[in-house]
Amino acid sequence: MAARGLDMITKFAIPATVGVALLQNSIYDVRGGSRAVIFDRVAGVKDTVVNEGTHFLIPWLQKAIIFDVRTKPRIIPTTTGSKDLQMVSLTLRVLHRPEVQALPKIYQNLGPDYDERVLPSIGNEVLKSIVAQFDAAELITQREAVSQRIRADLVKRAAEFNIALEDVSITHMTFGKEFTKAVEQKQIAQQDAERARFIVERAEQERQANVIRAEGEAESAETISKSIAKAGDGLIQIRKIEASREIAQVLAANPNVAYLPGGGKGTNLLMNVGRA
Repeated sequence: MAARGLDMITKFAIPATVGVALLQNSIYDVRGGSRAVIFDRVAGVKDTVVNEGTHFLIPWLQKAIIFDVRTKPRIIPTTTGSKDLQMVSLTLRVLHRPEVQALPKIYQNLGPDYDERVLPSIGNEVLKSIVAQFDAAELITQREAVSQRIRADLVKRAAEFNIALEDVSITHMTFGKEFTKAVEQKQIAQQDAERARFIVERAEQERQANVIRAEGEAESAETISKSIAKAGDGLIQIRKIEASREIAQVLAANPNVAYLPGGGKGTNLLMNVGRA
């Protein structure tokens, strides 16, 4: 009886195991942010794109290829020459994703690693083409225009491979040592020129100020001369009295100076008296 029971268990266990294996291989999950393409050994790649969720397929005959359809970043570096033959190193950051409805075609033509195959190639192609149209100085002063040109051309080229680009931007740009040195020398020359122009302008302003000052002193001297000639010694006496009055006021404010009345001619005697 025991041997007979064991034979029955073995008889049913093997089909059950095979059935479980077949069931497991016939179920596949498509996670969030992903889509699936079905490859059929008889019909080839099916045109239908499978959405998120749990799905069934025929084991061995069919195979599910999962694609991540979320936006992903990619860095594309390149070194190329500008219009004036200056070497430029650029780094481009691209946010990309596949066109969902074109996933079967992408798998047929490029495979699951479509971005590895396409983006570096077309990125370098577009960068070299656009940079060659600008001088090195223009790449600096017109960086936004250069970035827009690169974006427009790269979006157009990527669309030919059913790849959508969400954003394209230049994150890094450096030039060769010769150009960098030339730029530094140009900046120094400009600073020297600005300094020289400032010195010349300041000297001109000082010269004009001296001329104006001299003209004013000449006019003042001429006016005084005319006044003296017209008024005679009276103007000189008035100026002497004004000067004496100012001197007296200054000395009177000094505590170390004593004032003594003078003689009959109306003169005063000022005498310094030292403090103890």
